[in-house]
Amino acid sequence: MVSRMLNSTRSASKRPRSTRALRESLKSVIVTGLAVAFLALFLSPFLYMIFTALKTKEQMSALGAPPWPASAPTITYNGEEYDIYKVPTADGIENLALFKKGLTESAFIDPANPDAEPIQWSGSWRSLERPWSFAPHWENFVTGWKQINFPRMFRNTLFYAIMTEIAVLISCTLVAYGFARFRIPGKNFLFTLLLATVFLPSSVTVIPTYAFFVKIHWVGTWLPLIVPAFFANAFDVFFLRQFFMSIPRDLDEAAMLDGAGPVRILVSIILPQMAPAIIALSTFHIVWAWNDFFGPLIYLTNKPELQPISVGLQKFNSIHNTNPNLTQATSLLALAVPMVLFIFAQRYFIKGIVFTGVEK
Repeated sequence: MVSRMLNSTRSASKRPRSTRALRESLKSVIVTGLAVAFLALFLSPFLYMIFTALKTKEQMSALGAPPWPASAPTITYNGEEYDIYKVPTADGIENLALFKKGLTESAFIDPANPDAEPIQWSGSWRSLERPWSFAPHWENFVTGWKQINFPRMFRNTLFYAIMTEIAVLISCTLVAYGFARFRIPGKNFLFTLLLATVFLPSSVTVIPTYAFFVKIHWVGTWLPLIVPAFFANAFDVFFLRQFFMSIPRDLDEAAMLDGAGPVRILVSIILPQMAPAIIALSTFHIVWAWNDFFGPLIYLTNKPELQPISVGLQKFNSIHNTNPNLTQATSLLALAVPMVLFIFAQRYFIKGIVFTGVEK
């Protein structure tokens, strides 16, 4: 009797546990399913871009073509090319070549025996489907690489991104270090004034800035694009200042007791701990410089040999606007470097974003 009561008690205690485990599993499945659905929705434009880059112009304009890269078979008969369709016959659906088009009756030939008599078929040939097969066309990337002169534009873009990256790291690190560690009269007001420049539209300053660079004969060179980067910017200064403030001041004081000055503290104590923030900032800036279009367009418009890939892509797209497969292929080529950079720097990038603004 006692054993029966114990068994019933154990089974009753197991039921809530099994029910709880089932609920947890169901929640996990639902959350995972929603995450996969949102990820598929987020990546759908990118997948469309890849599929379009691997298609042909004929497939883009063909009715009933599949969304993925594919090609429909054809045959050459008497020096002319004929499309093959899925034609319903008495023996079932056969792949036949459309030899002569008609409104209500068309003539087809058998690709296996093209010299035989044409097969008459009653119906509208426009309602027939074509036997598409998966066939990516990688030659689109080769065509875009040759026509847009990618090697030269890659060099220009890398030069622009690296030079401005060096300028931003030097200037923004020094300014952020001053705002985070030094006692400056009116520091909070100056920092607020710096942040206020974020809300200043670039369209307000573009004309006087351009007129100034024209006066000093910098237009047509890299100087208007690189030199201003040595004067810091509000977003990057704020980003680095938040990370500076998360580093304890006790380290600075300990270094001061050993006789280290502000520069030695920055170089030997603080910067080694800022690798995640610096890598995150570098990723941000390189992607921005890689996509920067307006600045190079107005300052290098008469120097095509100095133009980066963003300007070259715009010109290529305007020429080949009727060939979306080529424009998407060249866009993927331009996107390759930022994607590779983000993949390799992802761990440091996320760490820098998480730590910024968090007190240790």
